[in-house]
Amino acid sequence: MSVSEIRANDRSTLPARPWAHMLPPPIVMMGVPIDQLNTSQALTIIEEMIASRKPHVIATANVDFLALVHEDHVLQGILQDADLILCDGTPLVWMSKLLGDPLPERLAGSDMVPLLLDLAQEKGHRVFFLGGRDEVVAIAEEKIQARWPRLQIAGMYSPPFAPLDQMDHADLCRRIREAKADMLFVSFGCPKQEKWLAMNFREAGVPVAMGVGATIDFLAGAVKRAPVWMRKSGLEWLFRVIQEPRRLAKRYYTDFRIVVPGLLWQYLKTRSSGETQQISPAAPPAVQIAAPPENYSIITLPSRLDAIAARDAALWPADMASSVIIDASATTFLDSTGSGKLARLARTTREMGGKCYLAGANDSTLRTLDLMKLRNLFVEVATVEAAQRCIESWRLDLPPPLCKGAARA
Repeated sequence: MSVSEIRANDRSTLPARPWAHMLPPPIVMMGVPIDQLNTSQALTIIEEMIASRKPHVIATANVDFLALVHEDHVLQGILQDADLILCDGTPLVWMSKLLGDPLPERLAGSDMVPLLLDLAQEKGHRVFFLGGRDEVVAIAEEKIQARWPRLQIAGMYSPPFAPLDQMDHADLCRRIREAKADMLFVSFGCPKQEKWLAMNFREAGVPVAMGVGATIDFLAGAVKRAPVWMRKSGLEWLFRVIQEPRRLAKRYYTDFRIVVPGLLWQYLKTRSSGETQQISPAAPPAVQIAAPPENYSIITLPSRLDAIAARDAALWPADMASSVIIDASATTFLDSTGSGKLARLARTTREMGGKCYLAGANDSTLRTLDLMKLRNLFVEVATVEAAQRCIESWRLDLPPPLCKGAARA
């Protein structure tokens, strides 16, 4: 089964996320919603994921991810559906400041994995490493056991190299299930590892699954990491290029050629026009729950949906119905974090088997959503009343002639 076929399934098959209330709204960068978390918060949420025993996917996004998403719409959708997207790039931290909502810190996969192994050793969690080169895996296992002597390694397996559509997914998932792992670290490289996880994380059944790139090479010492000062100053990419110029020079050149102008364009299009960033007191009542509440909810947005409004608990219902109507008729400004809040709202409705309707959005709002590559997440309608008719038609399985577009199933 292909990635696109799996992602077309009802999103209500995703696990419930009781820890989701702990997440602040993400900031969207070129179509990728990145979670606003520090190390401590990320580890707390990951512990909640393990305790749930339900499968989850974590991605670590860097500049290369943003460049790939520019043309790989399947990868973009996978990232939008990930349970957590951590910031794995100092340049992204810098750019988030320019966009008006600074990310707390860089959470690189190669830094998070040792912390997760610390956690696993302390709590008795079982870990499975998938991928990496044959000659490196044995060395990595030896060094991991030396550094974490009480760690329960459920398995370390390097499958034969093959394109994604030629891999024996059933065998890999069987190995992982039989190992009864709590954490799965996949080292196939981006975007192969993210696509493999999207196809298989449910079948593998591991509470926490994460693509970790070259982390197994780092743990084995096969690839040397940059000095700490270079990591903190955002120059780790330069260190990697010096190590592997033939493989990485062209990739990093392409990344910066796409991402730097892309993020600057996003900044120019979403920066404030100079108004004070506060929620307008003249905005209509923010949240109205329609009757019956199990059918749909109506959320009325303020005139400015910025980072402050996105964090205002009074604007968002604590308990949502399966479908949501977003009344955007009064909204004239939408920034990168406001867009992230809407993206996560749309994801929640998909988890519940419903749809997210965007009512009365003006051209400026729609252009911003286009810029963020998020417009396909919503069903666009002219008015709240039109959305209500669409929901009723959808519920009765009738043609919805007034609905424009289609939110991703």
